[in-house]
Amino acid sequence: MSARAWGLLLALAALWAGSFFFAEVALRDLPPFTVVLARVGIAAVALALALRRLGLALPRDAATWRRFAGMAALNNALPFGFIVWGQTAIDGGLTAILNATTPLFAVLVAHVATADEKATPRRLAGVAVGLAGAVVVIGPDLLGGLGRHAVAEVAVVAGALSYAVAGVYGRRFRGQPPAVTAAGQAVTATLMLLPLALLAERPWTLPMPDAWTWAALAGLGVLSTALAYGIYFRLLALAGATNLLLVTLLIPVGALGLGALFLDEALHPRHLAGVALIAVGLAVLDGRLARPCSGQRWKTGPSSG
Repeated sequence: MSARAWGLLLALAALWAGSFFFAEVALRDLPPFTVVLARVGIAAVALALALRRLGLALPRDAATWRRFAGMAALNNALPFGFIVWGQTAIDGGLTAILNATTPLFAVLVAHVATADEKATPRRLAGVAVGLAGAVVVIGPDLLGGLGRHAVAEVAVVAGALSYAVAGVYGRRFRGQPPAVTAAGQAVTATLMLLPLALLAERPWTLPMPDAWTWAALAGLGVLSTALAYGIYFRLLALAGATNLLLVTLLIPVGALGLGALFLDEALHPRHLAGVALIAVGLAVLDGRLARPCSGQRWKTGPSSG
């Protein structure tokens, strides 16, 4: 990948690392589907305002909105619902580990569904090393609880699979401004989730959330969704689905950095070891370990890795 793509990937990882924290705060006062609805609803408003500022508009043709509906289901409604619901039974660390399986699914889905992102031994090895690094960063001891809440864990893995399919599906939006695609996705996801949240959880009957919950919802909607998906679609066009979804390997690193910067959380040797493993995995996927051995010059185009 190019240096620009790596920069966008790191920014996206930081934004999505915050989503696990924001969700945990919001879930203290609100049920899961209400949290997800608020997330996409706030993002839809923020992105609509951004489009006006940019002088852009949402398309009016039915075919594009059908594509938006597919993307909203695969990239918002299903994974957000599965993962946030799963977080009601398992903690954020195990959720992040299970979510880090996304690149593995992405390699397999892209191999089946695309002609230019085929699985290779190098890609599979890179994902495996990176996933091991994510486990080390978060703490291998969490895997000791794997299976205690099997339905919640399967839901999170289903969300990871949905993200992988969405990465390939989203290739059809190439050529469209990322802000337009992100806004169309958020608006459609809001319409999808509205009846579910209203019927299943009746949010109007809940006590008024406190200021911290509102702040967490704002962070989820504006930072972890509106801004993040603008970057997501730009990066998808630039680097491809498989490279894009490497972001889930970096999310634990982002969470670790946020904790150290803002919560005074200590860094332990296993954190540094895990980050090193993730770096090696990403280097393998990018091909930067194999090329010097084969005498090739480094490439920086989207097709590398």
